[in-house]
Amino acid sequence: MIEPLSAALLPPGVRARHVHNVNGLSMHVLEAGYEDSGRPMLLLLHGFPELAYSWRHVMPALAAAGYHVVAPDQRGFGRTTGWPPGYDVDLDPFRMIGLATDALALVDALGRREVAAVVGHDFGSPVAAWCAIARPDVFRAAVLMSAPFPGTPRLAATAVPDEIHRQLAALPRPRKHYVGYYATRDADADMHAAPQGLSAFLRAYYHAKSGDWAGNVPFPLAAWTAAELARMPTYYIMDAAAGMAATVAPMMPSPVEIAACQWLTDAELAVYTGEYVRTGFQGGLNWYRATIDGRNLGERLFAGRRIDVPCIFIAGARDWGIHQRPAALAAMEGRACSNYRGTVLVEGAGHWVQQERPDDVVRAILGFMAAV
Repeated sequence: MIEPLSAALLPPGVRARHVHNVNGLSMHVLEAGYEDSGRPMLLLLHGFPELAYSWRHVMPALAAAGYHVVAPDQRGFGRTTGWPPGYDVDLDPFRMIGLATDALALVDALGRREVAAVVGHDFGSPVAAWCAIARPDVFRAAVLMSAPFPGTPRLAATAVPDEIHRQLAALPRPRKHYVGYYATRDADADMHAAPQGLSAFLRAYYHAKSGDWAGNVPFPLAAWTAAELARMPTYYIMDAAAGMAATVAPMMPSPVEIAACQWLTDAELAVYTGEYVRTGFQGGLNWYRATIDGRNLGERLFAGRRIDVPCIFIAGARDWGIHQRPAALAAMEGRACSNYRGTVLVEGAGHWVQQERPDDVVRAILGFMAAV
């Protein structure tokens, strides 16, 4: 058993522990506001390449507002165990229905009948959406962050059609979609054994997608076509011959920029580096593989179903993630949700909005919760 994250690495009032028998997992969680069992619960679901630790800046403030705040290392990440490592594994547990079942099982293992809201960032956003779609009796509200949820699939739909990959490869400057790259057998080794070192790779990757990188000036794309997608930065639409380590290397921040980065200090980056040195990235990469292999039969059961619980979307105004699926945010604001409570774009923030601008995120979440 891997020990929980050291208290010395966590803000005051946040503890780490394992919760056992969670849909076959021993789930590593961070908690704040756990002293009073009567508090309403917020469940925070991270994305890629993140951890429960990614919520460290917002957990104390949410707990101070009266909530029991729980953030797990999800299946495939961090100090949660019980999932099979490697590439040649059954992908079903890594699909949205499997990951939402993990979240439901964690709520049950904590002795809860419901949570006040499920909050998901990046790849945690669709997991939170599926929690709300499948079990609105348990997940009473949803906060989706940085990745808009365009709705449930049609009965015969796949998430990323193969045709777009062929179109991108046929461009005068051949390109590839990052999801397609993440689904390859080589992606984990490319990042885990990055030539610049894992710490430098993560520093560059986090910087490139943040509001600190000058290249992030996002705008809506007109259509899901190769020519339109190629207008995005290369960390989304990569050069065909490059891996992610080489892609983000030119975006490495300067020593002055690193010293000025208060949302991700060197000590905090060392936590991520230490975890990914040990686990690699394949557990999280299997999530991407599961979205594009066309075997989302469990999700198709909910075709046409909307998020009926109150829902809000929060993102950094400098986050390309809002636009990487053209018209996804408009679809979320319209047909995907029946009780949509608004979009909050945080000025100056990029993709890691809850780390870059935690006060703004806490304010948005608490304002939403006060109104539901």
